[in-house]
Amino acid sequence: MKEQLDWKRRLSPAVNSIQPSSIRRFFDIASKMEDVISLGVGEPDFVTPWNIRESCVYGLEKGYTSYTANRGLPELRKEIVNKYKRQYDVTYDWETDVLVTVGVSEALDLAMRALLAPGDEVLIPEPCYVSYQATARLARGVPITVPAKIENEFRITPDELEPYVTDKTKILVIGYPNNPTGAIMSRDDLLAIAKFAEKHDLIVISDEIYSALTYTEQGPICFASLPGMKERTLVMDGFSKAYAMTGWRVGYVCGNPTLIAAMTKIHQYTMLCASIMAQMAATEALRNAEDSMKAMVKEYNRRRKLIYNGFVKMGLPCFEPKGAFYIFPDISPTGLTSEEFAEQLLEEEHVALVPGNAFGASGEGHIRCSYATAIDKISEALVRINRFVQKRM
Repeated sequence: MKEQLDWKRRLSPAVNSIQPSSIRRFFDIASKMEDVISLGVGEPDFVTPWNIRESCVYGLEKGYTSYTANRGLPELRKEIVNKYKRQYDVTYDWETDVLVTVGVSEALDLAMRALLAPGDEVLIPEPCYVSYQATARLARGVPITVPAKIENEFRITPDELEPYVTDKTKILVIGYPNNPTGAIMSRDDLLAIAKFAEKHDLIVISDEIYSALTYTEQGPICFASLPGMKERTLVMDGFSKAYAMTGWRVGYVCGNPTLIAAMTKIHQYTMLCASIMAQMAATEALRNAEDSMKAMVKEYNRRRKLIYNGFVKMGLPCFEPKGAFYIFPDISPTGLTSEEFAEQLLEEEHVALVPGNAFGASGEGHIRCSYATAIDKISEALVRINRFVQKRM
């Protein structure tokens, strides 16, 4: 009998070192069950605003089905540049400083591959989005996670980062508003991080995909707008969350032209360009969909208050999220691990959420719930979760 190939051994060690996303694991299980309320995947329940969809239809009718420039449609890059000048007073050159990507996830992958040499270290505050560590490893870098504490509302400080810096540290990744915690950073917090980055000559990757979903008077802060930070910061943003455009897969990066050119080289040989129809839709979003975006953010804020109050009433310690559309309750009073809580809740009460350890070891003892779903579903989910929790308290 012919011997079977050992495919596991033939795979890249970097690929073998990463695990499949726990977010999708629970989503896939829930999709096969009836009467499930999903608070799992971070996807708006809104449909993309009509005028954005119509711009795509118009483009198709006019025959816009070709490739675009590798860096993206000029009109979209110009609108991105206009946004940063208007909103943050940060000036970028649309021709050299902007790259349109297939979602922010591709942007993150390109940045890691363009910047990292084998063994270079990446500081990553944790809990964090699942792709940060994985993309660093796939680029042959070494992710160094730094726990952010609930006592400090999951904000990271230079004092917490300092012990993890070595002569191999090259990048600091920050993502605020944060997925999974909903934490934000004040301007003073970010200024302290800026000084830390300058002190250690670090490149800062600032994931600002949730920037529009900020529920404080302060509003969003672009890290590149801080004194001296534009030169050493790669800003990432996109359209999935603020404009309910997850399936369109359009993101972008703004930064130093040499770095953008390096990322574009990789992009040329992998993705080539983002879809022209999606780019046309994204252009329309920046030009004419601000009112729709603000209406969705207002509704997220209403849901945020409901779900936060619900967890507080059921007796689970809970940080009040100030951004994004996630809440990260502490479930340790139940005596269950994050995985046990998520699995048993799904089985008994048909509510799907994500165990906190999916976002790093420091997320253990927590669960992530997305409130990007309808009020009535959130209300019913809270009833079911409370019933589950009270049996174990």
